[in-house]
Amino acid sequence: MPMAQMISKKQRLNMFTAKGEWSNRKMEYRSERRYIGKVKAVVFDWAGTVVDCGVFAPALTFVQIFTKEGVPITDEEARGPMGTHKRVHIQKILENEGVKGRWISVHGKPPTEGDIDRMYKEFVPMQLSCLADYSNVITGVVETVQKLKDDGIKIGSTTGYPSAIVDVLKPIAAKQGYAPDCYVAADEVPQSRPCPYMVWLNGIKLDVHPIEAIVKVDDTVDGVREGITAGCWSVGVAKTGNYVAASESELHSMDPVELNRRLKRAYDILIDSGAHYVIDTVMDLPSVIEDINRRLSRGEKP
Repeated sequence: MPMAQMISKKQRLNMFTAKGEWSNRKMEYRSERRYIGKVKAVVFDWAGTVVDCGVFAPALTFVQIFTKEGVPITDEEARGPMGTHKRVHIQKILENEGVKGRWISVHGKPPTEGDIDRMYKEFVPMQLSCLADYSNVITGVVETVQKLKDDGIKIGSTTGYPSAIVDVLKPIAAKQGYAPDCYVAADEVPQSRPCPYMVWLNGIKLDVHPIEAIVKVDDTVDGVREGITAGCWSVGVAKTGNYVAASESELHSMDPVELNRRLKRAYDILIDSGAHYVIDTVMDLPSVIEDINRRLSRGEKP
């Protein structure tokens, strides 16, 4: 038998513990494996982040669906659950006490799962009918994404939209110069936002690891939480998103006091949701990536 195999476990331990005097002491330090590389992928949301400044397509569609049911809702009520799977979005609107009360007044009973299913079935064709009118790529997105790609960063995407809508949205965005390397829709995973599955599926499709090498960018609370739950860096987008709720032309013409009020509210909401960073638009992302790279080089994690 080779000599190395004849040494007992205790003897081997003593060789590394100065003849045993430290073997019974609690270790005060431990070695940890930490990623110190750079950001490898950015996973973008769609509406309010890279297209449809102000997130009008889904908001208007929800208003139309509830109007058809005889229960008009406000723009704020329509936008409240933005970022979630669209069926869940309808369910959450109906859980709003004011909306639920109006529903009971009209229909004589609380909304049912059947009602939610029927309304969601109507959502997809309604959304498709107006999608082309609200799918303009936001100013600066194409150039910023190209810069990221030039730096070797892969581009993924997640959305609260189902695949049927994403399939229509892809060529519309591509004609304008925006084409991510990966698409993941809300109906491709067991649960949508704020669960982490869409981000994880992006990581698999893009072949990117570890999770701290991924940055999630979104304009909604559940979208930010999706990134946090996944374990990656999460960046909120305020100015072009759901909580400012203004088109690019409206942003340019809006009274500065009103714009600042809306922008502050959006920042507060996204910061409170746990975002690691909050920026005005995607154009501000490269400087955030630089800071994340600096933090990663020191072994920091999200």
